[in-house]
Amino acid sequence: SKFPLTSSPLFLSLAYSPSHSQDVVEPVIQASKYGSLWPLPQKVQISDVPLKLSGTTFEFTDAKGSTAGASCSVLQNAYRRYFDYIFGGPKKQKMSRNRRSGPTEVTELQVSITSPDSQCDGYPGVTSDESYELSVDAPVAVLKAPTVWGALHGLETFSQLVYEDKYGAKTINSTKVSDFPRFAHRGILLDSSRHFLPIKVLLANLPDVPPGAYHPYTHVYTPADVKMVIEFARLRGIRVIPEFDTPGHTQSWGKGQMDLLTPCFSGAAPSGTFGPVNPILNTTYDFMSRFFKEVSSVFPDGYVHLGGDEVDFSCWKSNPDIKKFMDEQGFGQDYSKLESFYIQKLLDIVTTTKKGYIIWQEVFDNGVKLKPDTVVHVWMGSGSDAEMNKVTTAGYTTILSAPWYLDYISYAQDWQKYYKVENIPKYLQCHFFLFKQSNLFE
Repeated sequence: SKFPLTSSPLFLSLAYSPSHSQDVVEPVIQASKYGSLWPLPQKVQISDVPLKLSGTTFEFTDAKGSTAGASCSVLQNAYRRYFDYIFGGPKKQKMSRNRRSGPTEVTELQVSITSPDSQCDGYPGVTSDESYELSVDAPVAVLKAPTVWGALHGLETFSQLVYEDKYGAKTINSTKVSDFPRFAHRGILLDSSRHFLPIKVLLANLPDVPPGAYHPYTHVYTPADVKMVIEFARLRGIRVIPEFDTPGHTQSWGKGQMDLLTPCFSGAAPSGTFGPVNPILNTTYDFMSRFFKEVSSVFPDGYVHLGGDEVDFSCWKSNPDIKKFMDEQGFGQDYSKLESFYIQKLLDIVTTTKKGYIIWQEVFDNGVKLKPDTVVHVWMGSGSDAEMNKVTTAGYTTILSAPWYLDYISYAQDWQKYYKVENIPKYLQCHFFLFKQSNLFE
């Protein structure tokens, strides 16, 4: 499986598509007037007025009237993390009870959650409100957000605004920020199927992982591991969406489930090798029903990625039982119809779990009947603009990953091309393009 880690409150080998870099004005490399803010907020005004912060006086507080307070683990954990991050360690005892802050010192960031449902006890979702407003002044800075997910983004922005002056004093300029994400889904896909990734590696792709803190069993994710990753992510406003890619990329599945994979033939005899999931057996769908019922109980997110890419038909073509089934179904020699047959039955199974599903673009291209709320994931670099237009014109929401394959970085200058991609060409049905994601395959 693969674990998309997304910073929303919502996945092979291809070269970067040259069509994405056409007609791009080369940026002038220079220092940003917004300092280290990344990504750049929607609206930001940074003044030239410097204000000081001290680890002995500064504190994060819950504003009066906020719908999230001392019992909100999401915020309380975030306060501790960002204090450590800004000041290099936990809060120290005040040096003197009589010490007074100066007129240009920020001693407090008041955090106010304004919505009746702060979502403190829930999970971020694709429709979560992640907006926030931040006002930095002395002595009190104010962060307002409808939900805790927006507040987390505001805390990150606040931390990025802090710098050290030439004397080493913590400093932040008087600032106003109004921000919300351009896309409801911003994610990265971690491929743990080709090469097993230990839990500590998965968590290292989330902020503030304690190094060396996790020691999983070799090549096994236990239920406790999965639960821990999901909660670790939730406290940082990150969704965890699993991908269980079938019918291809499933050799490891066959090790644990007898008769799940298709026996390949060499002439009239079995070759001893196996291909994709066997789509003609009722036992295949019995297993998938049990499997995705368990998946839906373990992963709280509203979506699951079902894969569907890069299916090699050669094993199916060699199997006499598959050939007979093809004739009975009237599929002729079109094995994409057999793939569609399997995918359609899989989608029906997942629909019963009340989960939304994400599929790779091949499933859409092969004409599988999809629910209107299906998310189509575009990954092929060649012709991705045309594919995006086709998918959105058909009325489907889409994730675009084609321009952002991070494993294709060969040199530091390669990073520049990722910033030259304009996600929404004018001809796209823009209201359907809600998501973008980077992929990292090993």
